[in-house]
Amino acid sequence: MFWGFFVCACALWCEDQCMSKAFTKESDAGDDDDELGALPPIPAGSKNYITPQGYQRLRDELFALIDTERPQIVDIVHWAASNGDRSENGDYLYGKKRLREIDRRIRFLTKRLEIAEVVDPTVHAGSEQVFFGATVTYAEDDGEERSVTIMGIDEANSAQGEVSWISPVARALLKARVGDEVTLQTPGGVRLLEVLEVRYPDTNT
Repeated sequence: MFWGFFVCACALWCEDQCMSKAFTKESDAGDDDDELGALPPIPAGSKNYITPQGYQRLRDELFALIDTERPQIVDIVHWAASNGDRSENGDYLYGKKRLREIDRRIRFLTKRLEIAEVVDPTVHAGSEQVFFGATVTYAEDDGEERSVTIMGIDEANSAQGEVSWISPVARALLKARVGDEVTLQTPGGVRLLEVLEVRYPDTNT
């Protein structure tokens, strides 16, 4: 049911975008790729794994842009365009720039949601093996302990101790169990990691 609603909303956005071309400069074909290029590439044959919460955040952002922010900026551009000389009209110039940014972000989010594979980490609650969505505490070979949560490319936030599932440390840890030792290739050489604890969110969080 959601997918039909999603497709319909995106179709309405596309129609609205076509109607607004007089007020926006067409982006270069590579604009979307610039934003996609800022993310690590998904390994060939793999899916764009994401948690339900991460998927919901992207979806909420997409619909906020389509339903709220873009129509507001279009109204501002229409109003500013009616006020005379556009070359020195700050509202008009800002509005055109912001519309290009919004349209680029909408295309980016649409592409990412289309290829997303939602994986619920709670199905592994209680497991001592490392899968997508696990929070893993491990000891490095110098004795220092670290914890990371393995998340999707589009949602991992390093400031919160999250790493994408395609990062070197995540790929070294995936499928390991508590007590296992795994090797991690780093620019400084090979490091040995010992898995100390594996946690998953439960269904009540």
